[in-house]
Amino acid sequence: MARIEFTQQLRRFTDTPVIESGAATLRSGLEAAFAVNPRLRGYVLDDQGHLRANVVVFIDGRRTTDRVSLNDSLRPDSQVHVLQALSGG
Repeated sequence: MARIEFTQQLRRFTDTPVIESGAATLRSGLEAAFAVNPRLRGYVLDDQGHLRANVVVFIDGRRTTDRVSLNDSLRPDSQVHVLQALSGG
């Protein structure tokens, strides 16, 4: 099962469950996490359901490029990391 983890930055604002999911796509995996904690959705997705500008997702060590449909494929053994991108100077 794919493992979806949220980094510590998001934990400051809400509970971030580690999800083991049989989801075939990133969106389905994220929906499984939102089912456990609905508040998490607002920190990860914007009002259109797209990945927020300050959120980055890595699947198996590679940054996702599809920020709109979130249809990146997940393998049964995928490791997904969701984090807030840091900015500033």
